[in-house]
Amino acid sequence: MINFLLEDVKEFINDKIILITGGTGTFGHEITRVLLNNYTPKKIIIFSRDEFKQYNMKQLFPENKYKNIRYFIGDIRDYDRLFNATKNVDIIFHAAAMKQVDTIEYNPLEAIKTNIYGTENVIKASISNNVKKVIAVSTDKCVSPVNLYGATKLCLEKLIIHANVMSGENGTIFSVLRYGNVLNSRGSVVPLFLKQKDNGCFTITNENMTRFTLTIQQAIIFVLNSTTLMIGGEIFVPKLPSYNIIQLAKCIDSTCEIKITGMRPGEKLHESMISSSESYKTINTDEYYVITPEISITKNYEEKYGNNYRNSNEEYSSGDNELIDNNILMSNIFNIA
Repeated sequence: MINFLLEDVKEFINDKIILITGGTGTFGHEITRVLLNNYTPKKIIIFSRDEFKQYNMKQLFPENKYKNIRYFIGDIRDYDRLFNATKNVDIIFHAAAMKQVDTIEYNPLEAIKTNIYGTENVIKASISNNVKKVIAVSTDKCVSPVNLYGATKLCLEKLIIHANVMSGENGTIFSVLRYGNVLNSRGSVVPLFLKQKDNGCFTITNENMTRFTLTIQQAIIFVLNSTTLMIGGEIFVPKLPSYNIIQLAKCIDSTCEIKITGMRPGEKLHESMISSSESYKTINTDEYYVITPEISITKNYEEKYGNNYRNSNEEYSSGDNELIDNNILMSNIFNIA
């Protein structure tokens, strides 16, 4: 994947009003830090429903120091609040979601309200307020989903891509980012392993499990570059290494005992970022993939990204992917721990 920020990012960020849904999460914290420290956005709006998380975030990015940051309490389930928050906004990073697989399996209707109906509200508010760009954060779990979290993210992707039809040729453009496990993010196994290290035993569901991996810094670079490149209707997929779960555990502490607990409901042995049924419409660039839409959207993707398509029926899976170097993995873990 691209490990540097494109020069054109400044043009798309400086003097713009940016709204981040789910802005108090891992993604929101890091993209806010990058935007405030490297660019001059006119305004950054942190939109989230948890007042305590907003209080904590204000300690890091206080409004009296950062004059261009605003904190909006709101829920993407509430269209009226979202409509008011998106007035005059140029760019939306849509990261708000229920993400915990186990919690979602037990509270399916709540996940549908947030991840699906909430995304519908983001789309409608964006089109109504003539937002220029909306980029939604998805996950590898949406590919051939086996849990409701992945299924709701698949719905998110379908809704976001179709939103380009709703907005018309000269309206809001919508695209999707799909990537793998962010080290140390909410739901990552890394914080759990770092705690278990002190007890001398790691609990692992299956010793053959693999996952795609990237750091939060790499995720933000990918997001900002994709925002610069997008013409609407694409799903951007970074080229990432994988890790084996035993490899990850041994990089944290090679002396710990490993206890195999068995796979949980809704858990996959390997994750995929491109399914075999999507490969025929996936353009392969040097540093990332672009999945072009199945529905008809009047965009020239080949002119923008080339015509080097992946082979048909070729899955992009963490199970047969290059493993990350141990030293790099260790550096990534302990630099964020």
